[in-house]
Amino acid sequence: MAKSVPVKQNRNWLLAFGSICLLTIVTRFYKVTEPPHVCWDETHFGKMGSWYINRTFFFDVHPPLGKMLIGLSGYLTGYDGSFPFDKPGDKYENTSYIGMRVFCTALGASIVPMSFLTVDEMTQSMTASVLSSLFILFDVGLITLTQYILLDPLLLCFLMGSVLGAIKVSSKRNKEFSVKWWSWLAFTGLMLACCISVKFVGLFIVLLVGLITIGDLWSILGDLSRPVSVTMKHLIARTICLILWPIFLYVAFFYIHLTVLNRSGNGDGFYSSAFQSQLIGNSLHNASMPRLVAYGAVVTIKNHRTGGGYLHSHYHLYPEGIGARQQQITTYTHKDDNNKWIIKKYNTNKIKGVSILRSGDLIRLEHVPTKRNLHSHKEQAPIMKKHFQITGYGENGTGDANDVWRVSVVGVPDGTEVATVSSKLRLIHYLQSCALTSTGKQLPKWAYEQQEVSCNPNLRDANAVWNVEENFFEKLPNVSFKVYAPSFIERFFESHAVMFQGNAGLKPKEGEVTSRPWQWPINYRGQFFSGSAYRIYLLGNPVIWWGNLIFLALFVLVFSINAIKQQRGYIKSFSDSHKQELVACAWLFLAWMLHYIPFWAMGRVLYFHHYFPALLFNSMLSGILLDYLLEEVPKFFSPKLAATVYHTMLVLILSCIVYSFHLFSPLAYGMNGPSANEANSTMYGLKWLDSWEF
Repeated sequence: MAKSVPVKQNRNWLLAFGSICLLTIVTRFYKVTEPPHVCWDETHFGKMGSWYINRTFFFDVHPPLGKMLIGLSGYLTGYDGSFPFDKPGDKYENTSYIGMRVFCTALGASIVPMSFLTVDEMTQSMTASVLSSLFILFDVGLITLTQYILLDPLLLCFLMGSVLGAIKVSSKRNKEFSVKWWSWLAFTGLMLACCISVKFVGLFIVLLVGLITIGDLWSILGDLSRPVSVTMKHLIARTICLILWPIFLYVAFFYIHLTVLNRSGNGDGFYSSAFQSQLIGNSLHNASMPRLVAYGAVVTIKNHRTGGGYLHSHYHLYPEGIGARQQQITTYTHKDDNNKWIIKKYNTNKIKGVSILRSGDLIRLEHVPTKRNLHSHKEQAPIMKKHFQITGYGENGTGDANDVWRVSVVGVPDGTEVATVSSKLRLIHYLQSCALTSTGKQLPKWAYEQQEVSCNPNLRDANAVWNVEENFFEKLPNVSFKVYAPSFIERFFESHAVMFQGNAGLKPKEGEVTSRPWQWPINYRGQFFSGSAYRIYLLGNPVIWWGNLIFLALFVLVFSINAIKQQRGYIKSFSDSHKQELVACAWLFLAWMLHYIPFWAMGRVLYFHHYFPALLFNSMLSGILLDYLLEEVPKFFSPKLAATVYHTMLVLILSCIVYSFHLFSPLAYGMNGPSANEANSTMYGLKWLDSWEF
């Protein structure tokens, strides 16, 4: 029978939790409508929400759930999807943006009460729960990050929900296999699916919950009073709710994503021709074009690998010192006229009648806008030095022998006709015996950061496969040409291949301001969200952030000392409450490492906001360890003074947290009543911003 909770204790708990919820609402929703213009990445995620409302397909490196929910919140609150979200600073005029902001803020606000419930479940200590939630509540960085139309509020909400659910399932408070227990288990699976469906960094929380589950199962297996069948039941239950259920939801989110976005948009070019044929408004949707490719046809040529771009050129030349100073050839993922080429015979411009292109033919490819031929020679490629450079050469279609290419259709004998879209082509340079390929490497700004095209002496290069996508030729009849429609599963996997490739390409650009992981915990440098009249700068409360670092070090010290003492027999065992708190701190320390250490190994561009998931775990650890120390320190005093010392220290610490928030938060201005200009110019309480140099 469950142990009854004293009425007074229950009232105190409700008072504490209610106070935390009330303070959360006040601090998170204060001035949520300001500033009335686009801030930082609202330009991306607000725009993507608009595309969902308009059902316009787009490409993004993150899974779709976060943007779908933003779009849904806007739709339900009267936003029509017409605002362009062009750049930060654009004023919201006659636009119902508030619903999307409030939605993101509400989810971001939920992390505070969930942190209280999580710590309470881990420690059964109301003091630790209050302290942990106050560290999160009074951090101005979390307020700033969760008040705008961004993915981070959603990610942090689902992350905290995953941890809360996992701890509730592991807790002895909930009877195993009861309705309540199953509900928490299903809730955990839902939160895991949502977390990874917003950003791929949700994999870290999946790993954490997996480790908690393994620890749980190991503990159950070690209980000799229970049969092994109980462990098997737990294993089956966790498999269903923490593996199969999240996978089903994750796939379902993508099904909704691909069903809703059924109209052509500017992200089409990242996907295969077959994928594009399913998008209304795309040139390949219910395409009507010649089935075969003929000499004299104007075509676009797409790299066949997932995420491959179109063979592209423009009037600009390679800069001095980059091979021959001839016209640049690149791949470009968006459709425009610079992707168009004319197929010509290698030795004449005169074509009698209709002559179909066949595998094994020798051809020249003339760029339509610039009238220069696709060309290669024994100069190094800009990035892949073992490859040859590809250029545009000649005048009005007249060049030299280095413009000649042999067409090879993959998997068929020479003489086979080349078909639109379906034929997989290799273009082999006649003199250099190298294959036209897209290396996937991003060129510098002199090539508009488009991707490198080169000629690879390795003719088996997997990236050296192309297909004709658009085919314009008046002498052949247009037929209702329908590409074999890819199934949902094929589109699902292609979407992931494109996302992974996009993530791999997020390298720091020349002159781009980024940050390094060592800067984050010390609150070294933040991010500008907005300038001009409203100056919003994402930076944490330094008292809380630097205090968190101290508590990390203290935990390692306290845990090590206690472990050594127990091993040497100085202490036989911990008290139940202290053991529970140290175990909770150990799990939170592991969670902090899982959400922080991997960023050191990442070569992609990184920003300050990537640290905030780790910050949540650090803050909860700090609250628990602080409660542990508050109980330990008074033991050095006489029993009479112990209670006085404990409560005095607690009041001083709470006062310090509240006062630090007063210094750095937006509420400080509401209390002190500054002029509107002063409040706007230093919004979010960074009084010290003007005196610091970043």
